[in-house]
Amino acid sequence: MCRRAPIPRRLVPTVSDMISVELPDGSVREVEAGSTAYQIAESIGPGLARAALAAKVDGEVQDLARPLERSTKLEILTDRQPEALAVLRHSAAHVLATAVRQLYPDAQIGFGPAIEDGFYYDFDVDTPFTPSDLEAIESQMQKVVKQDYPFVREVVEPDEAEARFQDDPLKLERLREFGTEEVITVYTDGPFVDLCLGPHIRTTGQLKHFKLLHTAGAYWRGDERRQMLQRIYGTAWFKKKDLDQYLVRLEEARKRDHRVIGKQLDLYSIQDDVGAGQILWHPRGATLQFELRRFIEDEIMRRGYELVYTPHVTREQLFVRSGHIPLYEDNQFPAMAAASGDADDVRYRIKPMNCPMHALVYASRQRSYRELPVRLAEIATVYRNERSGALHGLLRVRGLTMDDAHVFCREDQIEDEIYDMIDTVDVVMNTFGLEYRLDFATRPDKKIGADEAWDVAERALEGALKRRGLSYGIDEGGGAFYGPKIDIKVRDAIGREWQGATIQLDYQLPERFELEYVGSDNKPHRPVMIHRAILGTIERFVGMLIEHFAGAFPVWISPEQVRVIPITDALDDAAASINKQLRGAGIRSSLDDRSETLNYRIRDGEIMKVPFMAIVGKREAENGTVAVRVRGAGKKQEVMPVAAFLERVRQQIRERSISPTG
Repeated sequence: MCRRAPIPRRLVPTVSDMISVELPDGSVREVEAGSTAYQIAESIGPGLARAALAAKVDGEVQDLARPLERSTKLEILTDRQPEALAVLRHSAAHVLATAVRQLYPDAQIGFGPAIEDGFYYDFDVDTPFTPSDLEAIESQMQKVVKQDYPFVREVVEPDEAEARFQDDPLKLERLREFGTEEVITVYTDGPFVDLCLGPHIRTTGQLKHFKLLHTAGAYWRGDERRQMLQRIYGTAWFKKKDLDQYLVRLEEARKRDHRVIGKQLDLYSIQDDVGAGQILWHPRGATLQFELRRFIEDEIMRRGYELVYTPHVTREQLFVRSGHIPLYEDNQFPAMAAASGDADDVRYRIKPMNCPMHALVYASRQRSYRELPVRLAEIATVYRNERSGALHGLLRVRGLTMDDAHVFCREDQIEDEIYDMIDTVDVVMNTFGLEYRLDFATRPDKKIGADEAWDVAERALEGALKRRGLSYGIDEGGGAFYGPKIDIKVRDAIGREWQGATIQLDYQLPERFELEYVGSDNKPHRPVMIHRAILGTIERFVGMLIEHFAGAFPVWISPEQVRVIPITDALDDAAASINKQLRGAGIRSSLDDRSETLNYRIRDGEIMKVPFMAIVGKREAENGTVAVRVRGAGKKQEVMPVAAFLERVRQQIRERSISPTG
């Protein structure tokens, strides 16, 4: 069963015998009503017909075999158009389901959409799939491809659909949710039939290059109260070269998995005694968080921000007033009982965000237009009741440490504030050598506030982007209901994109909290509120840094910057003295004087990705020098005075160098 959107049920309109079809080059063809896009492709040329995968009809992607009912604009999709890849992957999911049903006739079928870089399908089976099962299923998929089954679309009545799927409770459940005005469509490829909106490629034989990747458990309909299904993930590409390159990237991503490296480097843990999605930062991981906090706080305080600290628990009424209850209640933890001495009807919530409290700090005294903008910042942990199935290491957690800030300003100050926030993003991302892009999200259909206010807000955001000279994408209608926003997407070392900073304008919260400032006319005015986070959440940002650098962090944030290693026990005191000098200079240095072999200790330093190892032999102890090994430089060593080495490390810390240098 594929995810499907409702389609209004309608009668096939009466059409004339001929319709006009406008092609991308502007030419127009007169064809008989009921002709298919594939027939038109054939009339253009046999090469296009062979390459054709789907069609775009008045902007909507459809099957090539679907009859054209009215005059339309038509584009034939081949592997050159990006939309065709999603069609291929959707069809690959059906080929997967076909193969599973052939090997496991009693398997029930869940959802099977195309996703970024691939596809998946959910199955209700008695036992989880194993790696050897995946090999057999992939082999069976190859047989389905060779059969070259056509994908056939049918529109069926509700009674007929019920009869077709009478033995499949998952499909019957979905069918019974359809409204009376919805069209029900099914797709058949060979022996397999399923509810599906489509579209699909013409035949299974057009699927050439695919690979099944792994399995995972997935609750039916994403509801953890429902049964656990078995999800099979796969990927599909038009060219073998693209498939091979993707599998190489996937393998590289596995090597960089922050959960594996985080354990190897002893950065953090997640333990059942505390609960899923809650991070225990170990000393080395806490050092990363400390350095990130200090970095971003120093940067924003230089830009005129002021730090505040607010409680983790607050009266529930605060989030009623802010509008987060009931709109955001599903993401909040349940209310707690009244505190001792409070009235029985007072309940408390652990905070899921800081903005209502920052609004109260602003409102705590009268404000003048002369003191705006007021910039309040807080690096604080907030708590969100994420579904257990969505939790993923540091990337999706229940306790989120945000570098949060809220700016209260006049409308004429919006552009300058946004400009400065984008500049801050640029400084931070360049410090880590990260590439990024920006999306400007405009007003959605469902919004609050007058269009005039939205006009001012959107002009200010776009004006700041243009002043920075940055290219950006437009996310039409992607803004929040309370204001437009800018989303920053970060690209890592192997080309993956991560959600980064976000900057959002908000006209709603100042209204709800009746925030004011006294203007130059001596009258009260409503400020604009800007929400912004540069790192986003520290947990997610650290997870991204782990995978971007594969654990080999820049010197300035490395939990351990130098490891001093004496060659023999007789040199322990000399090495300890050097270690003390380094630590006294503010360098995170450690002494490895264990009774292991020198090679073992050097190898351990490499595994822990320490930027510098300072080897102390007899000659070095006598001359006040160290033999320096730089991470990534192999066995190469450079002998230098301790003072020169100390200053070199300090310089790279001050400059926030991305890679250590000798």
